[in-house]
Amino acid sequence: METDFSYIDENYSRILFEVQNAAAKYRNSEDHIDIMAVTKTVDPEAVNHAVRLGIGLLGENRVQEYLAKKDFYSKNADVHFIGHLQSNKVKYIIDSVSLIQSVDSIKLAYEIDKHAKRIGKIQNVLIEVNIGNEESKGGIGKPFLRDLLYEAAEMKNIQVQGLMTIPPSENSEKFLYDMQQLYIDISAENIDNISMDILSMGMSNDYIKAIEYGSNLIRIGRGLFGPRNYR
Repeated sequence: METDFSYIDENYSRILFEVQNAAAKYRNSEDHIDIMAVTKTVDPEAVNHAVRLGIGLLGENRVQEYLAKKDFYSKNADVHFIGHLQSNKVKYIIDSVSLIQSVDSIKLAYEIDKHAKRIGKIQNVLIEVNIGNEESKGGIGKPFLRDLLYEAAEMKNIQVQGLMTIPPSENSEKFLYDMQQLYIDISAENIDNISMDILSMGMSNDYIKAIEYGSNLIRIGRGLFGPRNYR
């Protein structure tokens, strides 16, 4: 019996409509906004259905879960790693993810650089910023961001493509604004070997506001696949 994924169709249609409306209202006509499907606890069959609808990016949170599922994923989508990444787990994902969004320390950057060199790859990364300075979340503190950027710029097998954040749920608009200004400021500095092409922020509860404040990559899990089935 074929699984009914009509709920994904409906959710994706709504998300696409809202993204297009937000882009028309807040952004320039040439701006492109990527919609990422966050796949934590989602079965590959459902993920592949989302890819068939037109989603080209998948976001993985946990190394072990990703390794168990990756061979079942459609090859028509790129996989980004978006969750907390321990240095000793880099070697397991370096060959199969197109971008790591959660680089938050020099130690982790060095480990990615080392393993990327080992397999002859330039690994694209984002620097995750803890814009709300929350102890419960990953990301580098704003005062230390530039030190990490300049260190990463010296590494031969890493290419920083931009910034990522998960703002606090309370008063999130303030932090989305702060992140936008930080992104603009760093872009204007034109740091050698640092490309500010991606601002990844906005999830199921705040992606419209994130688009207003400059995000060009939103990460949707629950809004697309429904409530998570934790296991």
